[in-house]
Amino acid sequence: MSAWVLPDHIADVLPSEARHIEELRRQLLDTARGYGYELVMPPLLEHLESLLSGTGEALDLQTFKLVDQLSGRSMGLRADTTPQVARIDAHLLNRDGVARLCYCGPVLHTRPDRPHATREPLQFGAEIYGHAGLEADTETLLLALDCLDAAGLREGVIVDLADARIVRALFAGVPVDGATLAQVHAALAAKDASELESLTRNFPAASREGLRALIQLYGDEAVLDEAAKALKGTPAVGAALADLKQLAAGLQGVAGRQISFDLADLRGYAYYSGMRFGIYVPGAADSLVRGGRYDEVGAVFGRNRPAVGFSLDVRELVGVLPARPLRAAIRAPWSDAAGLSQAIAQLRKAGETVVCVLPGHGSEIDEFHCDRELVEQAGQWSVRAI
Repeated sequence: MSAWVLPDHIADVLPSEARHIEELRRQLLDTARGYGYELVMPPLLEHLESLLSGTGEALDLQTFKLVDQLSGRSMGLRADTTPQVARIDAHLLNRDGVARLCYCGPVLHTRPDRPHATREPLQFGAEIYGHAGLEADTETLLLALDCLDAAGLREGVIVDLADARIVRALFAGVPVDGATLAQVHAALAAKDASELESLTRNFPAASREGLRALIQLYGDEAVLDEAAKALKGTPAVGAALADLKQLAAGLQGVAGRQISFDLADLRGYAYYSGMRFGIYVPGAADSLVRGGRYDEVGAVFGRNRPAVGFSLDVRELVGVLPARPLRAAIRAPWSDAAGLSQAIAQLRKAGETVVCVLPGHGSEIDEFHCDRELVEQAGQWSVRAI
């Protein structure tokens, strides 16, 4: 095998895409900062017991593991940044009030989490700790939409809402082992009625009928009224439906966004404790943004604070956006002529891109597509259009 062949689902990022990714990274972080979110930079690797605390089997299987040559302890390369941010909130910041935190950095997956996905996403995320009310949920959704807006995604955006409490309420008091529970969740997500019927035949009638009803409960806001009738008699379900209705009302004024509901959508079910959402955009095969409420995420670090947030892969985001035109650049000769170095320095200090053409390379491809050049006229250096 050639030494330059990369592993499956790992790829180099070439200049034009890299520029786009970096510009988006800055825009996303600036958008979060506009809401008052503070940037944190957790390490790429940690002791395994810390990295996987409370995150369940899914992240365990997604995590690359290695041995620390200094201590001999097992370490892992993070597959998700949220557990690390929960640790920072619990132990390093330890604030009594609300903490708004954001991040953007690579994560590594042992397997791609969806078809054609990279195993090295550049994960951007924003999280609120310390507030249990719907205000935090609403802010999270609005910030996620503003991030997409900053990236240029304004039309055809669909916000899909669900709530983990609904399925939990239907399982209340039902003796079921972990394997069966996972199979039921998979059948619900796939809307496989026959498989669900087979798995739940020994469940209490109320739970069995409620789970069966969930398969049909997807669509616009009318779904919430249908769910209230089909799942009546369960207080936790009623509270979850009321919250979803209020969240939807808070998004009604956001132009160009469609709101839908899929009450059987259980992706990340072991992670979320309440509202969860996915945001779909034209050109993406699956939800581009995922988020929700995960109040238990900090419990393993000794501080069980309310938490809600979202994340997205910046590289995937770039893949659904049109290529950005390059900012205009200036071509300059490579020379020791008087005043040239000073003129170039002044232009760069003013924010211009100045590309000096090395001797003998004037006819080569111009990566920056320079539309102006620096020329000498009457002893003065000035910029003119090409």
